[in-house]
Amino acid sequence: MSELLDPKNDYVFKRIFGSEDNKDVLLAFLNQTFKNAGESLLTEIVLLNPYTDKNTPREKQSILDIHAKTDKGKLINVEMQLFNQYDLEKRTLFYWGKQFSGQLLEGQRYNELKKCVTINIINFSMLPNDQYHNIFHLKEDHTNIQLTDDLEIHFMEIPKLNDNNIKMDDGLVRWLLFLRGITKSSWEAFMMHELEPALKKAMSVLEFLSQDEQARQEYEARQKFLRDEASMIEGAREEGLKKGLEEGLKEGIKEGLKEGIKEGEAESKRKIALNMLALGLDEEIIMKATGLSSSELKNIQQNK
Repeated sequence: MSELLDPKNDYVFKRIFGSEDNKDVLLAFLNQTFKNAGESLLTEIVLLNPYTDKNTPREKQSILDIHAKTDKGKLINVEMQLFNQYDLEKRTLFYWGKQFSGQLLEGQRYNELKKCVTINIINFSMLPNDQYHNIFHLKEDHTNIQLTDDLEIHFMEIPKLNDNNIKMDDGLVRWLLFLRGITKSSWEAFMMHELEPALKKAMSVLEFLSQDEQARQEYEARQKFLRDEASMIEGAREEGLKKGLEEGLKEGIKEGLKEGIKEGEAESKRKIALNMLALGLDEEIIMKATGLSSSELKNIQQNK
């Protein structure tokens, strides 16, 4: 068996889950997702942007996420994020908002807007808990009353799957283990479990793509682009942090000098005042000569 491609690569991910031939694979994955969230299962979906040969991953603007619609009009967006591009929360809300508002045509009423679900599968840890699957809705803080069910956002963090929480009887866990990547040694062991037909099909598609020379070339091109993009973002972030630190140090030194000068001036005034007091000069004269206030002068007298 050829070395398997990484199914987390968004090009491979869309080939497996986002083509008309594999619509049953996407439906099965979505149903395990909604089952894990305690929601009703889907019976049918329509792919709004199915994979075609025109979806070349060599293009920077390639749309390799998956848009689908249920038979009841609910819109679902599934996106794979291999590298952390930061600000994912805001990016998610931005694209959810575009998807939600983009439904409404001129003259239509707001009550015609359908629920939008965003599912982010990410190859890094983002949220401060141990849950691999987090689901967000709009709810009131104190009473937990839901404002609307129209917003639903899922984050699936693959690195949070570890030996302590892997349960092979959990259908969603099996799908995420598949996405995490299967080595040659674990392939047969994984296949020995009683897997649902759609997951077995996904594994067969991955094996086929791994043996296809054209698919492997497209995969390598996409991997390079994603790595370069991640490196550029990380480099810009580090440069920004470095500049911020340098500016902070400069500002700190500047402020430190100001404070030092102030402290030096204060000490000089204190010594002059003490000398003048020792000579028995009038307090009014001392205050005029040093610029000290009456209270400051009294404080110097008490602490000399």
